[in-house]
Amino acid sequence: MTPLLEKLLWLSHEIGRDDRHLAILGEGNTSADAGDDSFWIKASGGNLATLDETGLTRVKFDTIMAAIDDASLDDSGVREVLLASRADAEAKLPSVETFMHAVCFKEAGAKWIGHCHPVSVLQVLCSKLGAAPFLQHIFPDEIVVCGRHLAVVPYIDPGIELARSVRAELRRFREKYDGAPKVILLVNHGPVALGQTEREVLNILLMLDKWARILVGNFALGGPAFLPDSTSTRIDTRPDEHYRRAQIGALKK
Repeated sequence: MTPLLEKLLWLSHEIGRDDRHLAILGEGNTSADAGDDSFWIKASGGNLATLDETGLTRVKFDTIMAAIDDASLDDSGVREVLLASRADAEAKLPSVETFMHAVCFKEAGAKWIGHCHPVSVLQVLCSKLGAAPFLQHIFPDEIVVCGRHLAVVPYIDPGIELARSVRAELRRFREKYDGAPKVILLVNHGPVALGQTEREVLNILLMLDKWARILVGNFALGGPAFLPDSTSTRIDTRPDEHYRRAQIGALKK
């Protein structure tokens, strides 16, 4: 097994841990850029907690991106595209979220991606408030780890249409903030963490889980005391916080 696959399995198992309540059964998916115009992604229906090498499939970017760009193609053609995208014709069917992962690699410059359905985060995203509570900040560490601004996509069934909506949001985000987000919140669905390392992806998801649990507690006690925007921006741009962000990202697993 290559070091890349070892790291991808490590990330998958960490996200799938029962005690973390980030994903159960066949929920969620992980992926890693192979650096050769292809990427590895969890196969459809696999369990993150128990995933092994046979549950990972390498797919070709060009096949996936061509399908997303084909306006005549809808979700009825998804299976055929996914089968055709495999670098190894004997590999398992890749996740239906393969299209979204491809867009995140291409549009956001991510190298590692983790998508899951945390109980804590879904308590917020599935409420009448949707993603709104995450659009302001309540403590410094979630700014340092999850980023100053988060991207948001309304609910769309997984597949090509979701990938197209994620692409549109990433382009809007880049135009507005001159960069890519670390987190995409899929309303009524779950978060997507975008990182440069497998450790960064896990850090983002763990901090997002903490953030969501604090928010839920806040609303039980009268509502969050949001930081002023000027304070959030200052935290995001402070040199010592940049250093701490780098140190956190460099932590060994």
